[in-house]
Amino acid sequence: MTHASDPIVDGDLRPRNTYVTAIQQQPITVEHKPYIPKHGAQLTDAGTARATVAVSNDSPNGTTEDGYAAKHQHQTVIQQHVIYWDRDQDSIIWPQDTYIGCRDYGWGIILSLIATMFIHFGLSYPTAPGILPDLFFRIYVDRIYKAKHGSDSMTYDNQGRFRPQQFEDIFAKYDRSHKGGLDLGDVWIFWKEQRMVFDFFGWTACALEWIATYLLIWPSDGIMRREDVRGIYDGSIFFNRAEETKRKRIRDAH
Repeated sequence: MTHASDPIVDGDLRPRNTYVTAIQQQPITVEHKPYIPKHGAQLTDAGTARATVAVSNDSPNGTTEDGYAAKHQHQTVIQQHVIYWDRDQDSIIWPQDTYIGCRDYGWGIILSLIATMFIHFGLSYPTAPGILPDLFFRIYVDRIYKAKHGSDSMTYDNQGRFRPQQFEDIFAKYDRSHKGGLDLGDVWIFWKEQRMVFDFFGWTACALEWIATYLLIWPSDGIMRREDVRGIYDGSIFFNRAEETKRKRIRDAH
């Protein structure tokens, strides 16, 4: 058995609680152990969902570059995930907004068109304010939590908060060689084991999301680092990559 203990706070003489996280009789629990905070870990209360910041053990205060987390305290993390595409900040994302956003961070015309089609086909109706579908396939940012699907990591809760435990579990369970990130083989195992029965939409959506994540990060060594993936969740990486692409285009033009 694999045991873990709650840390003892200085001056707290209460006996520690012990619990089992894996048993040999069920090998899958040994193979994929959950995230357990180590002594001195920066991330506290990993099981408590955060409404406005995507935190991790490496970034316990969320994305602090350029005051990103502070600027978005009025939005849930799942809203932050999509605001890059809300070009005019009116809380409505049109298909052309998504296309332009994809082009701005470096994707080609064909890939941007395909991504726009899948994103709006999958997310427009769940976020629509009424019963009828939106004829323009717009996505409504204030209702983006309604587009949450199953068979994923469950890092977002049903109200759009960020759940640090589930995020850390992705890497604790599926980073097989402890390299600090996931390669495509790790993602394949993650995808297979996160699938819920008969959840065909969730299976497809999860696969497409991780393919898009890999294409966006495009790691030179094939490993998607933890902090880059966290930047996907809170949307900060989209702005960063768009700015990098803009600077590269300016350099190439000269």
